[in-house]
Amino acid sequence: MTATAETTSAAAPKDGDVLVDVRGVKVHFPIKKGVIFDRTIGYVYAVDGVDLQIRRGETYGLVGESGCGKSTLGRAILNLEPPTEGTVEFDGVDIASLSGETLRRKRQDIQMVFQDPMGSLDPRQSVESLLLEGMKAHGLAKNEKEANARLRELLKAVGLPAAALKKYPHEFSGGQRQRIGIARALSVNPKLIVADEPVSALDVSVQAQVINLLEELQDEYGLTYLVVAHDLAVVRHISDRIGVMYLGALVEEADAEELYEHPLHPYTRALMSAVPVPDPVVEDRRERILLTGDLPSPANPPKGCRFHTRCPWRQETRCDTERPELRSVQLEGVSPGHRVACHWAEQIASGELKPHEVKAQITEQSDLGGDEDLMGPASIQEAL
Repeated sequence: MTATAETTSAAAPKDGDVLVDVRGVKVHFPIKKGVIFDRTIGYVYAVDGVDLQIRRGETYGLVGESGCGKSTLGRAILNLEPPTEGTVEFDGVDIASLSGETLRRKRQDIQMVFQDPMGSLDPRQSVESLLLEGMKAHGLAKNEKEANARLRELLKAVGLPAAALKKYPHEFSGGQRQRIGIARALSVNPKLIVADEPVSALDVSVQAQVINLLEELQDEYGLTYLVVAHDLAVVRHISDRIGVMYLGALVEEADAEELYEHPLHPYTRALMSAVPVPDPVVEDRRERILLTGDLPSPANPPKGCRFHTRCPWRQETRCDTERPELRSVQLEGVSPGHRVACHWAEQIASGELKPHEVKAQITEQSDLGGDEDLMGPASIQEAL
């Protein structure tokens, strides 16, 4: 294997193919303390500098462990959570700079399927009311006859009978509710759908049905997907490209099959080694990477490489002090579009660097003045 690197521009798709262009996006939540007057004593670095592009008509999978900032990044792309820094260009328009009526009109092109199908549906509204709400808001329900025809078409597309229009969310199963959520997203003819853990709350058999449904709808309507998930099997099945997040940043990005066949970042290697193989002989012989210690707090991330506190290939020369850039590498069997944020990706792939034992350690608190406990919340959900 060769060990040379290129800039990230070599991996960028052509401008005409890019629907979503995320540049340097950061989402920081302030940590406040005080009884009468709140004062900011720190920040939760939920998303801390992410660059990615999503091409038209593709499915981009975003994976990582809980608390790494996947869902927050998805919400920032829709401007449901305004970015602290950076730009999010959708079809040439900077979504992060829009507000008010302009943003509301643009939201017709960008819709979201939420993780909890019951929590995302108003229990006081019937399915008909839920689907009509978005259509009326964007002027798509011109008359009752056209609206009824469109509603029946949507239900048929997601595999539900027309009789479901008069029912309420509590009368459906989890899989059926998720289908209603997908129908609601489709009702305004979007170009991009952000699916946040779309099947995590469903049974395995229902998961397969919903995933197949998403693929069929993509072919039929020419949709683009950003799928946020932690189930590696689901992401591999549905995605064209995959980005791996760790503690607020992308650490690796590649085509789906290539990422599973040639993981380069130590964190990605650890994730892949945790996926069970349905062959007892292969399962017993293959490499297993067990990470030591817990995920550091997003309120106090480690300096240098965010992963160095748990990395078996950590080197003291750069890992502790220099944050690696997401870059393309030239290695045998690796395409130019494969990007990784690791100083030693080539040396690890060639076997020049060997893994060593990692001792669990506690990240020291930042010195921001005072004696406050700055460990912060354990996850993004706790911060919100």
